[in-house]
Amino acid sequence: MLFKIITASLILKSNKMHLRIKKMTGKLSETDRNELLRIAREAIDSAVNNQLPEKFDLSTFSDELKADGASFITLTKSGKLRGCIGALEAYQPLVLDVQEHARAAAMEDYRFPPVSNTEIEFLKIEISYLTPLKKLEYENNSDLLSKLRPGIDGVLIRDGSRRATFLPQVWAQISNGGEFMSHLCTKMGAQPDLWMKKKLEVFVYQVEEFSED
Repeated sequence: MLFKIITASLILKSNKMHLRIKKMTGKLSETDRNELLRIAREAIDSAVNNQLPEKFDLSTFSDELKADGASFITLTKSGKLRGCIGALEAYQPLVLDVQEHARAAAMEDYRFPPVSNTEIEFLKIEISYLTPLKKLEYENNSDLLSKLRPGIDGVLIRDGSRRATFLPQVWAQISNGGEFMSHLCTKMGAQPDLWMKKKLEVFVYQVEEFSED
């Protein structure tokens, strides 16, 4: 089953960002990271200018970039969110996944107008490379909260056809597990206390996050 999510970011009017985010051990080399950031920026530029995406010869990339991988692309401008789109399950080579979602973050995030040509140079690109989803088994609400790892786990919840996720970076804004789950339920379009009234499907994952300087 393919999980594709339009946004994994939460914007709160808060200065409480004390939680240190622990990133997963990096699988990507510095060269690979720089290559993906370059590809993301060129993908945004071509999308904004109504050009087709570049066609790649996958044989020229490292094994890590050729392997199937899931990513989220987050765009910010002057420190504010400007777009965030990604997939939670790998279904194509990582290099193509980054290219696709960079274009989508710039042009298809329904919360924002498409990025304009004059904005491109002011955008900062952040890439989150995801581990596979792992279903979290739990007995009750207390057990669920005890198994969530603030600052480490991204969390996906599902209730029938509804689903929502927060990347691990969101723990920096909501460090309390109960509040985290309530905000996630709201994002899913449910009442914030649904997770306390009903046993939801919960999945966790980690990210390797890197961004432009």
